[in-house]
Amino acid sequence: MNLEAIGELLGNKIIDFFKLHWGSPEMVVSSGIYDCSSLDGFAVIDKEDKIIGLITYIIRNNECEIISVDSTEEGRGLGSLLLQEVENLAIKKNCNLVKLITTNDNLLALKFYQERGFILSQIFIDAVKKARKFKPEIPLIGNDGIPIRDEIELTKIMRV
Repeated sequence: MNLEAIGELLGNKIIDFFKLHWGSPEMVVSSGIYDCSSLDGFAVIDKEDKIIGLITYIIRNNECEIISVDSTEEGRGLGSLLLQEVENLAIKKNCNLVKLITTNDNLLALKFYQERGFILSQIFIDAVKKARKFKPEIPLIGNDGIPIRDEIELTKIMRV
């Protein structure tokens, strides 16, 4: 298992990964519309040269925003490894905080990030309704039968 910057990977491999796990490389959140296959990030590659974990981010105004995080093998520490790599980079790039957005149904993500020092910082009510105008394939019902409706921003202060 190797951790690599995604710029060093073949673009098609990243696009295929996003299509398989997200429907497309396009991510629509309150902070913008992103082509995740063109963003900076890190990937965990297995022995068969397959992506098993991927994180993308942007840095602007001394803030690092994680746009996507995906691990195909839950419970192995891949998400933690990827998150730590971005946090380390954010510190090197003099970012004041790391932030991300998830949806109201993603209870596992909310737990995961809070356990790693993130706090709930904003709720964007009905944000997913707006996102569906750009990406209609976003499902109406998410994890545990919860309607996907709101976006929740989480932040972690990196320096004061």
